[in-house]
Amino acid sequence: MEAKTMSVSVAGKELKFETGRIARHAGGAVLVTMGETMVLGTACASKEGMGGDFLPMRVDYIEKFSSAGKTLGGFLKREGRPVEREILVARLIDRPLRPMFEEGYTNELQIITKVLSYDGTHSPEPLAICAAAAALVISEAPLIKPVAAVRVGHIDGNYVINPTVEEMERSELDLLIAGTVDAVLMIEGYSNFFTEEQILEAIEEGSNAIKIICEELADWQKVVGKEKDRSTLAPMPKELFDKVENLVKEDLLKAVRLGDKVERTDALDAIGTKIKEHFLPEEGEREFSEIDVKKAQKKVTAHYMRQMILKENIRCDSRRLNEIRPIHIDMDLLPRTHGSTLFTRGETQAIAVCTLGSESMGQRFESLNEGDGLRRFYLQYFFPPYCVGEVGRMGAPARREIGHGKLAERALAATIPSKEDFPYTIRLESNITESNGSSSMASVCGGCLAMMQAGVPIKRPVAGIAMGLILEGESYSILSDILGIEDALGDMDFKITGDEKGITAFQLDIKVEGITHKIMEVALGQAKEGRIHILNKMLQACPKAQNELSVHAPKIEIIPVHPSKIGVVIGPGGKQIRAIQEFGVSVDIDDAGLVSITSNSKESIEKAKDLIINLVSEVEVGKTYTGKVTGIREFGVFVKIFSQEGLLHISEISKERLNTIDGLFNEGDEVTVKVLEKNDRGQIRLSKKALL
Repeated sequence: MEAKTMSVSVAGKELKFETGRIARHAGGAVLVTMGETMVLGTACASKEGMGGDFLPMRVDYIEKFSSAGKTLGGFLKREGRPVEREILVARLIDRPLRPMFEEGYTNELQIITKVLSYDGTHSPEPLAICAAAAALVISEAPLIKPVAAVRVGHIDGNYVINPTVEEMERSELDLLIAGTVDAVLMIEGYSNFFTEEQILEAIEEGSNAIKIICEELADWQKVVGKEKDRSTLAPMPKELFDKVENLVKEDLLKAVRLGDKVERTDALDAIGTKIKEHFLPEEGEREFSEIDVKKAQKKVTAHYMRQMILKENIRCDSRRLNEIRPIHIDMDLLPRTHGSTLFTRGETQAIAVCTLGSESMGQRFESLNEGDGLRRFYLQYFFPPYCVGEVGRMGAPARREIGHGKLAERALAATIPSKEDFPYTIRLESNITESNGSSSMASVCGGCLAMMQAGVPIKRPVAGIAMGLILEGESYSILSDILGIEDALGDMDFKITGDEKGITAFQLDIKVEGITHKIMEVALGQAKEGRIHILNKMLQACPKAQNELSVHAPKIEIIPVHPSKIGVVIGPGGKQIRAIQEFGVSVDIDDAGLVSITSNSKESIEKAKDLIINLVSEVEVGKTYTGKVTGIREFGVFVKIFSQEGLLHISEISKERLNTIDGLFNEGDEVTVKVLEKNDRGQIRLSKKALL
């Protein structure tokens, strides 16, 4: 039970790593602590290689509600399948680790990170990446070098490393960055229209902090790390590359220049068949394995595509390196939706749909750090198999769909108006109908246009673009608006959203080390040019948001009431609010006293609105009101104003003395009176004489 620890100070905050006390049967197990937040990371690898052409690695991230002294709100009180947040963090862990294994490693690998203690101050996400990476560092799995991660915020004009949860509420930047001592591997960031220069500064701050952690992990590995197991490494035979190249060189030179995706895919499939028939005969001895042949085909294809770009500045579809594919936009595609757009860029296409509704349409969530709540804006991304011409399963969204949808959602979140300015819940759908690269960025563009078509008064229109990189030694080329093949065979996928003045979201994945500050600067500058080009095309199709909502959209009225009057609107056991809803409206009330009335009928809204105003309004002394007679007595009449009754005494009806009021009033009559007095017991004295 001897614990071995290592501590590192990052920006004045202590990060503690511990192993040897918990989960000792795992290949590697590390407990990472900051403050009182503790995350356990474990890594286990199978003994034998799977023999595929990819790394069979599974990453799971688990938030135990008990870590914060909480219990789940559901019936079972037990964590089940991963929720959206857990899936998103698992992807953050996977992305920087996957490219850092030695070539030919195909052992089945499982990484599990679990939040054991959460203090409500220190975010667990960067700790989870560090814990997973540290578990791999000290395990027998052949990770090339240590990986670490930090969060960067921008608070009161300063960049802050691993800010607290409270500090992040004031931050205009949320940047999670992971990398090695030498290079950035993954970036996930969202900002309030930051400039390219500000983004670069934030990345540099994060990289410097990561370098400190990685250096300490490398030293710790020498003390507590296991010997790396390279016995199962199965790199492709070097001579196979040359043999495949000699066989299909001429065919590949033509295939990689075919601009149409279907034609190019068919040509590459034909090349694959030729390679298979030559190296994998059905009869006779095979010199190479099927897996190695597939690897060689992929590497040779990538080589010729990359060389064409680096040496000739020509891409598969004949575009220049910074050229954007043709854009076509059809506004108001679907007549019965509140807002819709068909956004097509090259061979990538999305149908974006905007639906408006009341607060009850919001997306409910329950998470460790945010508690439970309701999102009034959310985007859901759908990627059916037919969009890439394949046969596949349909059902619950895969991790990729959840990740792409959240990226597009957070990219557009900076443009959403406040609840006071636009009281609707906004749901966006992005239905990908064709895909050849950058479908998440098409979701941003289409989603923005669909909201504008629906009449959402967004703060600023934004567009999105995906950038690529081909890097060979000192030579590199930055690609704008990448194709699917350029994503698969290139070295970088860099998605950036925003307008001509600033950036709202950026996501970077690197497959190789070596991206420099200069490359990042060039990529951001080229992305800005492409983003502005796309945005101009969008504004040509829809210069501004519609002035009026769709006739099919529900109408919403907001009435602010004093929080003390919420109970009056609801009534005992909800009796009053049910009576209001009988007008054919839905009513939502928040803790601040904002009452939302929703209906497709303006007349129903007005009736409900009048009733609520009558319930919560109070009469004021000296003011004149028109009320209804509710009771007649010898000494006067009772008049109801709003939800309160006052007495109009016989002496205050006329300037002349009245001995009786018989025949002057009937119950239900309207009478205009002035409020003379309202005592501490709520009794109201009225006068008609004062108005004569």
